[in-house]
Amino acid sequence: MKRREIREHIFRMLFRKDFHETGELREQIELYIEDCDKLIEEENTELHFEEFEEPTEEEQAYLAERIQRIILKLDEIDALISDAASGWRLNRMGKVDLTILRLAVFEMKFDEEIPVKVAINEAVELAKKFGGEESPSFINGVLAKLA
Repeated sequence: MKRREIREHIFRMLFRKDFHETGELREQIELYIEDCDKLIEEENTELHFEEFEEPTEEEQAYLAERIQRIILKLDEIDALISDAASGWRLNRMGKVDLTILRLAVFEMKFDEEIPVKVAINEAVELAKKFGGEESPSFINGVLAKLA
C-alpha cells in the first residue's frame, strides 16, 4: 500500500474520532477496516475508494497502531493547532479540516520519517479531495505557521 493510501485510511479512521467515545474507537477502527474491504470490492467511487487496494493483515495492524499513536498525542496536537489557527476555535472548524490538520500536525511534529513539506503537501491534497472550497488554503495557512 502506498503512503498516500495509508494517509487516506488514517484520515478516514481519525475522522470517526469526533463522532464516537474514545472507548469505542478500537471497535470503530475494526468496523472501518471491515467496511473498507467491502467498499474496495464494490469500487465505490462516491467515497473515493476506487483507487485503493485491500489492506493486508500487516497493513491493517500498521493502520491501527498509527491511529492509536495519533490519538495518544491528540491533546498536544490540538494545542498546536489552536495556537496556529488564530481566531479559530477547534469546535468552530469543519470536522474534515480539523481531521486533516490533526493528521498533518502529527506527521510534522511526531513522525520523523515524513518531511514537513511532504506532510503539508499531502494535507493540502486531502483538503482538495475531501474538504470544502476554502479548505486547501486554510489548511496550508495553518500548517505554514507551524512549519
